[in-house]
Amino acid sequence: MATGVSTRCLLTLSKRGFSSKADKNVAFLGLGNMGGYMAANLVKKGFNVRGYDPSKDALTAAAKNGISGANSIAAAVDGVDVVVSILPSNKVVLDAYLGKDGVVKHATKGALLIDSSTVDPNVPKQIFPVATENGVNFIDAPVSGGVMGAQNATLAFMAGGRKDDFTRSLPMLQAMGAKHFHCGDVGSGQVAKLTNNMLMGITGMATAECMNMGIKMGLDPQVLLDVLNNSSARSWSTEVYCPVPGLVPTAPSSRNYDGGFKNELMVKDLELASGMALGIRSPIPLGAVATQLYRIVQSRGYGQKDFSFVFQLLKEEAEKK
Repeated sequence: MATGVSTRCLLTLSKRGFSSKADKNVAFLGLGNMGGYMAANLVKKGFNVRGYDPSKDALTAAAKNGISGANSIAAAVDGVDVVVSILPSNKVVLDAYLGKDGVVKHATKGALLIDSSTVDPNVPKQIFPVATENGVNFIDAPVSGGVMGAQNATLAFMAGGRKDDFTRSLPMLQAMGAKHFHCGDVGSGQVAKLTNNMLMGITGMATAECMNMGIKMGLDPQVLLDVLNNSSARSWSTEVYCPVPGLVPTAPSSRNYDGGFKNELMVKDLELASGMALGIRSPIPLGAVATQLYRIVQSRGYGQKDFSFVFQLLKEEAEKK
């Protein structure tokens, strides 16, 4: 892929309750753990939302939040002003946008397409020229903040695409999130997201490793956490996402590692980030170690648990010795 993005990332803070009269009708593709809440927040802010998901259960749940259902992508996007999607993989995104039943073929001329999936940066670069040729506008806008961020409309959006398209997307992004960054050309949002998630995986791994060591040496877990949070090692992983159960009540570790960012998704994102780094020959020794460690967690059958479950893996290994 191309070398790094040179355009400065621009931050826009949320201004709640505003929506463009021209863009009131939205199709939402992907109504799972993230998309269901995101679509519901659009409804709360006055948008008319028509959703599509291959899961009937997801459509039923969405209907309870005021989202009308469609039986295909083509039916969902017919006549709408904006399409928002959050889908699980490169292939699913490409099929959804460029397939025979896809968004680009069936979207209204002039519509704005916003893909919030986390994929290889080359995926939006494939979609953008086809979308442009067909008279529709496209940005990639992956998110950070997890299920809680989606539920509470506090997500951070990292967008790549034309500045005019980003500006047009803001009423929708502001309905679903608290911070919105324009990171540059198409694909830049994915670069920012994958960079963020690799660092999140590395710091999460390091926090689990070092807290396990300190606890094994006899330190009280709460005392250790207090020291870390008031010292140079303080981070999001210690303050918000502590991997040790019972220390931060809102962290997934205190909910049996459920309801967070699944380990299998961390593996997916680290593999995407690793491929991106390989393409530009950027050394990622810590990223490579993190990828392997989370793969081990997944191979042990814990892919559905939050990625901070890595603490339990390290704890178990230490207890064996």
